[in-house]
Amino acid sequence: MAADPSPRGSHRPERVPGSADTRKSDADAPAPEDPKAQEAPAVPSRRPPIGKGPGTLLVTLYGIFTVGAASRSIVQLTTRFGEAPLAYLLSAVAALVYAFITLSLVRGGERARRAAFGCCCVELLGVLAVGTWTLVEPSAFPDATVWSDYGMGYLFIPVILPVTGLVWLRRSRAGSA
Repeated sequence: MAADPSPRGSHRPERVPGSADTRKSDADAPAPEDPKAQEAPAVPSRRPPIGKGPGTLLVTLYGIFTVGAASRSIVQLTTRFGEAPLAYLLSAVAALVYAFITLSLVRGGERARRAAFGCCCVELLGVLAVGTWTLVEPSAFPDATVWSDYGMGYLFIPVILPVTGLVWLRRSRAGSA
């Protein structure tokens, strides 16, 4: 082994800027990096949250329709069930669909978006089926439902709402691709 030519405790020469000596002492060495810090930074999603922005209007409208349809059906089912059971049960189904969509929109996330999308499809089919049924066979509905005549008693919002919801939910999915 060769002996160290420099005396112990001797002073190291100062580093001159621009010199070829690029050695660093252990004190100057960077601390070992956290392996998680070496991963690529997470890219924020460009997909709009389903219950935010314009989705807030959907949440609000679905919330209003949930309360309206549920209140109406509860009163009708408890006080006048014998008069028009089909109409009142369909209003209760509409309230459940509205409530599920509202909760899915508020919850957010991909799974909730898919659930809301499926429920909007069911809602649209329900509105179209019940709306057509009330026009073809009005005697089946002695009293109106939320979806009767395509929601005419509610300014056609029951037929517009699922279409708008489907467009919004599809757009929120397309933004994530």
